Amino acid sequence: MAIELPFLLGIVIIVLVILSSSIKIVKEYERGVIFRLGRLLGAKGPGLFFIIPIFDSMVKIDLRTITYDVPSQEVVTRDNVTVKVNAVVYYRVIDPEKAVIQVENFNVATSQIAQTTLRSVIGQAELDELLSEREKLNKKLQIIIDEATDPWGIKVSAVEIKDVELPKEMQRAMASQAEAERNRRAMIIQADGELQASKKIAEAAKIMTKSKGAMQLRMLRTISEATLENSSIVVLPIPIELLEFFKVKSEEKSE
Repeated sequence: MAIELPFLLGIVIIVLVILSSSIKIVKEYERGVIFRLGRLLGAKGPGLFFIIPIFDSMVKIDLRTITYDVPSQEVVTRDNVTVKVNAVVYYRVIDPEKAVIQVENFNVATSQIAQTTLRSVIGQAELDELLSEREKLNKKLQIIIDEATDPWGIKVSAVEIKDVELPKEMQRAMASQAEAERNRRAMIIQADGELQASKKIAEAAKIMTKSKGAMQLRMLRTISEATLENSSIVVLPIPIELLEFFKVKSEEKSE
């Protein structure tokens, strides 16, 4: 009886160990890919299920979206400008079985695809396109990376170019270009204002020539503006009729 008790205790311990190793719990955002004697059985979860110890093995796969920060890549654009570009890739596993059996490490493989694709796409774009059409490049990157990772059961939901670092010389050149462009616009606006003012002055002159009183009122207005308080300017107005008198006399002499 003394010998049977330790034996039974050992059997109980072995049974408990086997049961503990056969019970698997998979969370809501995980899937368990089961292999039996090396052959794929399928993906299970979420919840509680049993496997056969020794014969079965399980690999857990996280189905949540993974954020991968692509390191800064030094790239030469199509117009021969060297820039440093980094990006962020959002992807997740949609087929746990493919993610396990089609690629050794889907995270490493996706990161490498993202880096090489970023260099390739930026190298085919010009600097102006990289700065002004970033959404177009983001979409192109997302499509290419998604197609490359689709056989691995990976879905790339978005790719965003985060930062574009330009050389100091290019920054100074772009600043000079922007300043020249602002000066050009200022000169155009000033010339346009002078053109509009000249048209209005011409219209006002036509109106004043039709009325002698209008010209006299304009002259009085000018005098009042010139003789403001604390002004040292003395204005002696000449009647318009006097100017017309001299004009008539000069015409008579010429005849």
